[in-house]
Amino acid sequence: MTTLDRKGTFKVEYLQEIEKKVQERWEKENIFEADIPDDVNQEKFLCTFPYPYMNGRLHLGHTFSLSKCEFAARYNRLKGKAVLFPFGFHCTGMPIKACADKLKREMALYGCPPVFPDHEEEFVKEEDTVPKDKSKGKKSKAVAKTGTAKYQWQIMQALGIPEDEIKKFADEVYWLDYFPPRAVADLKRMGIHVDWRRKFITTDVNPFYDSFVRWQFNHLKNRNKIMYGKRYTIYSPLDKQPCMDHDRSSGEGAGPQEYTLIMMQVLEPLPEPLKCFSTKKVSYITATLRPETMYGQTNCWVHPDIKYIAFETLKNGIFICTKRAARNMSYQGFTENDGEFKILKEIVGQDLLGVALKAPFTSYSKIYALPMLTIKEDKGTGIVSSVPSDSPDDYAALVDLQKKAPFREKYGIKDEMVLPFKPIPVLEIPEYGNMSAVHVYEKLKIQSQNDREKLNQAKDMVYLKGFYDGVLLVGDYKGKKIQDVKKNIQNQLVAENGAVIYYEPEKTIISRSGDECVVALCNQWYIDYGNAEWKVQAEKALAAMNTFHDEVRKNLSGTIKWLHEYACSRTYGLGTRLPWDTQWLIESLSDSTIYNAYYTVSHFLQGNTFRGNVENSLKIKPEQMTIDVWDYIFFKDAPFPKDSKIAKGSLDLMKKSFNYWYPVDMRTSGKDLIQNHLSYYIFNHCAIWPNEENKWPKGIRANGHLMLNSAKMSKSDGNFLTLSESLDKFSADGMRLTLADAGDSIEDANFVESTADAAILRLYTFLEWVKEIINTRTTLRNGAYNFHDKVFISEMNMKIRQTDENYNKVLFKEALKSGNCVQKADCT
Repeated sequence: MTTLDRKGTFKVEYLQEIEKKVQERWEKENIFEADIPDDVNQEKFLCTFPYPYMNGRLHLGHTFSLSKCEFAARYNRLKGKAVLFPFGFHCTGMPIKACADKLKREMALYGCPPVFPDHEEEFVKEEDTVPKDKSKGKKSKAVAKTGTAKYQWQIMQALGIPEDEIKKFADEVYWLDYFPPRAVADLKRMGIHVDWRRKFITTDVNPFYDSFVRWQFNHLKNRNKIMYGKRYTIYSPLDKQPCMDHDRSSGEGAGPQEYTLIMMQVLEPLPEPLKCFSTKKVSYITATLRPETMYGQTNCWVHPDIKYIAFETLKNGIFICTKRAARNMSYQGFTENDGEFKILKEIVGQDLLGVALKAPFTSYSKIYALPMLTIKEDKGTGIVSSVPSDSPDDYAALVDLQKKAPFREKYGIKDEMVLPFKPIPVLEIPEYGNMSAVHVYEKLKIQSQNDREKLNQAKDMVYLKGFYDGVLLVGDYKGKKIQDVKKNIQNQLVAENGAVIYYEPEKTIISRSGDECVVALCNQWYIDYGNAEWKVQAEKALAAMNTFHDEVRKNLSGTIKWLHEYACSRTYGLGTRLPWDTQWLIESLSDSTIYNAYYTVSHFLQGNTFRGNVENSLKIKPEQMTIDVWDYIFFKDAPFPKDSKIAKGSLDLMKKSFNYWYPVDMRTSGKDLIQNHLSYYIFNHCAIWPNEENKWPKGIRANGHLMLNSAKMSKSDGNFLTLSESLDKFSADGMRLTLADAGDSIEDANFVESTADAAILRLYTFLEWVKEIINTRTTLRNGAYNFHDKVFISEMNMKIRQTDENYNKVLFKEALKSGNCVQKADCT
């Protein structure tokens, strides 16, 4: 879908001319600059928006989320509060550095400006996304390893950057100087209520912010919140480092998923494809989330057409699985060298069928590998253990195989490999009995393994109830509830050498370099969000907080419960270096948790610049901002740093500013940050101010994503608008009205261009009506109120109260309805 075309621009230009004059006056009079009021008892309102990442122009999605802060700031100022809405710009992390390096490679290969090959080609992993073919030809369309990304040069062209300037972006620092000023210019055109003296960019090019982050991390380490050791983490082999949410082009929010890797040993005589391994232990391996059901294995499933590999592990002999699974395992200590595994043999699934196996826990002395056509290669090992008593999919497939002799014959499966095997009772589940899969199969009248809709329904019915209410019928933990002994059973399987622990990403994760990520067990500095005492603090902070939506509270609480160790360091990209181990950079979701505190003093330090590279009003130098200085500013009982060369009056001014403005009254963000940034935001405030709960956040407001004309915003589909384009098309006020109308809930909102057109017309009509009334005011009736006047005033007062209540609840769509009396018949 492309954005809708509109005819005529006179009304838009008319509104834009008014906006320009008003904004010039705002700028001249500095009306958004917020200092501590003379009356320090004056109620204040501090709202913040997560600083956007500076690898491009701001888009309408950014604008929708930050508009919640904008509208709230103006409302609270109207109510007589001192209001501060500060704004910064994020440059930490991999994307900018990766894009700059990619440009360098393209220019080295294809010239400047580059002349790209005339054919699409893959990027080679070993060369870090350098194209294989170095021949030159005419310019081509977008090309990449994933089939969706473009050459970086072409991406820069698409951003509207002149060709003679693109080469400058090969220097990563140029990005930091190019995009932030343009973001400020766009936001000023929007008329945003921001104190721009407080602006800054992140990374060590800004020494003041760099010092602030190092102060924070020193305290986190000293308070045992940061640890070092081997941990499972999402990892990009191409980038050779952990791949956190902001480093991903897809798979944001996904983490490592733990599996129990069941080893099914191949019995003698080995089949022909595996005879070359006769002196070694050979195992089919299957990844399961349900180790407690392994007592009920009747067979395993193999896809006849998938290509499997054999590779040797350090401790457990030869594994048979997919190449993808072997790649993951090679980063988890299964092979001699990290990331390396030698393919001993490639085997098509057809040749692995009918093989006799010894599986742990099952009462059958041997089971067989049977065909299943629905197995996928992008999850697990490509081999699936079969427990037909408790898996509807397994039962349906087994029934099909037992009923259909031609299907067995097609794949060379003998009757004795299938017909004698019956489901084994493993779990007793209330309402479903001890054969839950059989029960729901018959209840839903499932016909075959192709009855996908009913099988998915059956799976949902069985698995959840089985975990919470299921009771084990066999084994050492007979009579125990599954949820109480699941981990014990896994440990038993591992101890008896029937299984090993294995991790892989919860879903496919692609880094911004175009690499499919794995789960790696690697040494790293990590923040211990799994600390039980810290979780209690975070829950306490959340309980006292206004989340505006029950679902936001529920999701934040759920995230706090499951959060665990989080890798906070990397070796590539931009950022602040760990103070105690400078080979590591602090990653982008870890340097951005308490920076709202920095806003309260940034205008004293930054000198009204992004980098703080000019003399500031207090004549403070970055090297003077020691840990003791930051402590004095931000901690209630911290002593004055006697060795500091900064005047006490200057530090007292900053301390007073922090104590007046903090805590944050409302943090506004998209809902996608609930499971990472917003939760880290809560944790870190509790860690830095453990004994000052009055510094903990007071409110978090999350909104849904923004659709454009009822469709997902997408650059590739053409359904996309930057902030600048939106201002050009709709004017600031037309756009703002439409953003307010787009939606208030946690569900996705919708910016409709026809609504923006109507808003432009309504604003223009309103201005014309005001002019008409002013010109004809002498003809208007005056004198005592009549009955109709009193009714009108009563209705207006009711609308004012309703609108005030909607604004107070940050329900701007509702406020637009109740406050827009021009549309109301009872207000005309």
